[in-house]
Amino acid sequence: MGSRSSQRMSVISLQPDALSRVVASLSGETPSELRQRAMQQFIKRGFPTTRDENWKYSDLSNIIDISERWLAQADDAPLEALDETQIREIQASIDATWLVFANGHLHEELSSALTTAAISVTTIDDATDISIDEPLADLNAALMTDGIVIRIGENKRIEKPVGLLFVDRAASRPLTSHARVVVSLDSGSSARFIEYHASSGDANHYSNVVIDVTLGNGAELDYVRIQNRSRNHSQTQRLSVRLGKDSSIRHFGIDLGGVFTRNDLNIDIVAAGVSAEFNGLYIGSDKQHIDNHTRVDHRVGPATSVQEYRGIISGRSRCVWNGKAIVHKGADGSDATQANHNLLLSKHSEINAKPELEIYADEVKCAHGTTVGQLNDNALFYLQTRGLDRQEAKRVLTRAFATTVVEKSPIVELRQLIASQLEARLDELDDGDSA
Repeated sequence: MGSRSSQRMSVISLQPDALSRVVASLSGETPSELRQRAMQQFIKRGFPTTRDENWKYSDLSNIIDISERWLAQADDAPLEALDETQIREIQASIDATWLVFANGHLHEELSSALTTAAISVTTIDDATDISIDEPLADLNAALMTDGIVIRIGENKRIEKPVGLLFVDRAASRPLTSHARVVVSLDSGSSARFIEYHASSGDANHYSNVVIDVTLGNGAELDYVRIQNRSRNHSQTQRLSVRLGKDSSIRHFGIDLGGVFTRNDLNIDIVAAGVSAEFNGLYIGSDKQHIDNHTRVDHRVGPATSVQEYRGIISGRSRCVWNGKAIVHKGADGSDATQANHNLLLSKHSEINAKPELEIYADEVKCAHGTTVGQLNDNALFYLQTRGLDRQEAKRVLTRAFATTVVEKSPIVELRQLIASQLEARLDELDDGDSA
């Protein structure tokens, strides 16, 4: 990029002329006013860097490089063919009402008919309240090819899960995709959502997904995120949830694939009686980088937030967990609990764990803790005395460590699928980089 040298000392952004050209080519599909505002904010702020506290362990150099190369050829490059086989296999494995985003585009022919008396699906327009308050959210709003709004009506109960499938293919050239979804549950409603990420192809790919959720008074949401991308692809994902009075969310996320993954989960408690439970599992091997950042703002009490994340880290992988809970002034009665546990299977693997509590109220109950360790030699020896070889014993203990948090998945029907994907991933660890 021609202006990179001058920007190194200040803001690392994309070439403004190239970015403006691509944004202009997309303006016919999504509100141009929103795109332009987001683009200008991104150019001014640039990408997060390791100088930013929240990004100190996550270097976006590779994502910047992919984005620059994509911008350079975005005007005349043909669209990649869809991997319909992969899409159909995922849909067949999970019983859900699917909305399919392939390379950032919503493909109605591969999606289910979602709009009913209880649910409406519309496109994002200039009147849509979407977040553009963070650099990657700005970039997403500027470059999203399709953005949708899903609204569930008052006192409606949606039993069948709504599936958001983000699947990308980069076969011959570097690509990026930017998808945006806004979800709103009106008062008294309940729903279950599945967010699934997958990809294929040998070329570099960067996916940037932003999802904004608002829960009305008394609304209930169960949410599962599965990330199983190709191991040469990168992803950033942000889920922001705003909870009204007596509403609740139960969230579980698992990261299996990708060479670089960053997940941001932001929970905003703005009324009393809220319950938020969010759990996760990440498995890193080779040179994978997996970063999970959570933040919960207790603005009003009483309210409860509970989170537990577990990591299995092997090879030369690096994982990050940063859990932050802020109890604001006046949020008396808040109860915030954080737990993070990590299992290191290689002397070359690394975990950066940072639990944080900021408390500005008096009558609260808060706790946090993190552990990092290896498999227990005594437990291994015990299993070996019962007839297992050392590799089998390691597998049993590793599976048990992960299963504890997998069983907290709020969509029970998915637990078997997640368990099978976990087994396949552990097989890979057994194949050489777990020593």
